[in-house]
Amino acid sequence: MTHDTGSAWQTYLRQHQSRFLQELVELLRIPSVSAADASVGDVKRCGEWVANRMRKAGIENIAILPTGPHACVYGDWLHAPGKPTLLLYGHFDVQPPDPLELWRSPPFEPVVSDGTITARGAADMKGNLLLMIIAFEALLATRGSLPVNVKFLFEGQEEIGSRDLASLVAAERNRLACDLILTADGMQWDVDQPAMLMSTKGACVLQVDLETAAMDLHSGLYGGTVPNALHALVELLGTLRDREGRICVEGFYDDVKPLSSEERRAINAVPFDEKAYKSGIGVDALPGEPGYSVYERAWARPTLDLNGMWGGYEGDSVKTVIPAKAHAKISCRLVAGQEPSVIVGKIEEHLRRHSPPGARVTFVRPGLEARAYRVPLDHAGVAPVAEVLQKAYNRPPYFVGVGGSLPITDMFLRELNAYTYVVGFCQTDERIHSPNEFYRLADFELGQEIYVQLLERIGQLEPGSLSAR
Repeated sequence: MTHDTGSAWQTYLRQHQSRFLQELVELLRIPSVSAADASVGDVKRCGEWVANRMRKAGIENIAILPTGPHACVYGDWLHAPGKPTLLLYGHFDVQPPDPLELWRSPPFEPVVSDGTITARGAADMKGNLLLMIIAFEALLATRGSLPVNVKFLFEGQEEIGSRDLASLVAAERNRLACDLILTADGMQWDVDQPAMLMSTKGACVLQVDLETAAMDLHSGLYGGTVPNALHALVELLGTLRDREGRICVEGFYDDVKPLSSEERRAINAVPFDEKAYKSGIGVDALPGEPGYSVYERAWARPTLDLNGMWGGYEGDSVKTVIPAKAHAKISCRLVAGQEPSVIVGKIEEHLRRHSPPGARVTFVRPGLEARAYRVPLDHAGVAPVAEVLQKAYNRPPYFVGVGGSLPITDMFLRELNAYTYVVGFCQTDERIHSPNEFYRLADFELGQEIYVQLLERIGQLEPGSLSAR
């Protein structure tokens, strides 16, 4: 990877790097665990620290916006008329540090060693949050202005699902209006290979309860004469997919937006080592929907999975009963175009239609739903951001997806009509959410440079070209 060494902002970053590291240490010392009721005050204190740091950087109109027991921090700099408006998003809350006994050093006493900093939240995402503020500061301090309008939104609830953020964004739609959103809450493919996250999957879940009799029955008295709830459930669940992996729920694929040839080429340009993939997770085969590669299935095709089944006798030894009740939990990972509530409804209708004789099925919807998200490869900001990454790493980025959900991206798209680009600098080995989380200081410094360049490069675009579609 390369570093720009000739610009004034680069000199500024280099001269102040020791201060930036000390600020990161200060930020990491605040135990802003949003999942712990006892830490509400610490999350608030962390938000105040972030607000003060933004103010020192020259960010204006700082405001603490309440979201339930926690808060969001807002700020902006809007002195580039006719230029795009960027919203920089991040979070300052962290995961619980448990189990504490597995930490080599106290989780909120940062340790700098061998080019890394170890502490809870170092990689996810206090280091990545701070570098965005630093990039803004470096550009403003050395030029006196920016080539782009910038807004900031940093929240304190991300690690508990951003549960109050959607209502805040809806209420503050005008204040948060923007052309494009950037977040450093992500990672690169590895330390030498950049990546752009282009898609995340949606999700929906369902519990199936099946009943055949008023009570469990003695198999010696009723065997062969009454329906068995477990047998019926197995038979019923077997209708959901065929042997090759296609989902057989009527209408399941109706709203799936097909991958373009360009998108398929981009996905399959990412190297895939089948042997290493299988050995790493201890499997002998990679079954799935025919006609699609492993990464296509993982990132861009919908799935339906059984997450658990139970019923009858599950204790020690033997109990010869015919179960009257059986249960299963189902989850789906969805892709662009699929509406979670619609998919759940189609699964329920399928299961009712295929229910075996003598079986009565009912359903519980736990309420976990998320929409899928996808940035078109030809969106106006993709190529410029890719250029910045290629310049920094001396190689073009991979365009990747994840099979998990990132609800904020779809929420921002619906409420602000703006795409979110995930450009973060964690690495997969940095023990995010685990004991001994750490962050590479080289990525902390490189990320500062890249965000300066992103501000510059996106400022060259026409605001209207970035609208979502």
